[in-house]
Amino acid sequence: MLLNGFYSLWGLLTLALLILSIYALVHAALQREDAFRAAGKQTKPFWLIILGLAVVVQLLPLGFLLLNLVGLVAAIVYIVDVKPAIAAITGRGGHGGRGGGWSSSDGPYGPYNGNR
Repeated sequence: MLLNGFYSLWGLLTLALLILSIYALVHAALQREDAFRAAGKQTKPFWLIILGLAVVVQLLPLGFLLLNLVGLVAAIVYIVDVKPAIAAITGRGGHGGRGGGWSSSDGPYGPYNGNR
């Protein structure tokens, strides 16, 4: 019984990782190619290949754990590092609808320059 719970938890985790990788792949596919270069990141084809391989490996029934982890790391790097850089370049930063955006003088609690 405990083993069945482990397998169902493992299945949910695998599904979540697959959804994360698919999300990263779709996001990369929908971005402009020049935004990757402008953000100083790898090229769009590079990320499409890496993220596509991550999705394919996670879809394989054999479950190569090491390759799944590599794909997970690639998807996380894309979402945490590349996606925000591209959003800053393309103007889709998602700052809560405030408009404007971030300044180089912004700290974690607001602007250092007294909002001037």
